[in-house]
Amino acid sequence: MTGRLTVGLYNSLDRTRFAEAHRRALARAAPVAAAFDCNLAVFGFPFDPDLRTPRDISEWLVTTTSIGQGGDWIVKLAEEGRFSNFPLPKGGFPPQLGRVVIATRRPDSKISISPREVALMLKDGRSALLVLGLGPRGLPGEVMSMGEHHMDLTGRGVSLETCTAIGAAVARIMTHLEALHHRV
Repeated sequence: MTGRLTVGLYNSLDRTRFAEAHRRALARAAPVAAAFDCNLAVFGFPFDPDLRTPRDISEWLVTTTSIGQGGDWIVKLAEEGRFSNFPLPKGGFPPQLGRVVIATRRPDSKISISPREVALMLKDGRSALLVLGLGPRGLPGEVMSMGEHHMDLTGRGVSLETCTAIGAAVARIMTHLEALHHRV
């Protein structure tokens, strides 16, 4: 049985107001998650308190964007129970999401892992939460320290824009996983 990859978006932006950058990251990450059979989780997004469930959030989002087929993919993920909303983690990420892999261009060499090694983890039936920070500052130090692993998706320390990193990271991991499953 293969483990599940969850794409985790950590709100490093505005914590009090839902901004266009939040909307765009969600609308762009949802099709990537759907295309590669991943889950999508958000941490600390400042949604309106009346939006209580992932389904409420997804149905609201579909009315506010034209990106990613009008948000249809996030609705599909919510309907399938594959979209989750969490507060900012205090002391750790939800363990049910799997081993925490922090996407960073500056991995700690003691806990560095490659996209192929993440794929091996998934192949062995262990799930993983791939955490990406929104915004130019990336993830704060306390969140970096919550990662069991750090992954530089380029292997070269190249900084990528968040939505580019989401697509590239997931594609690299899932391509390795596919190759591992088709080995003779």
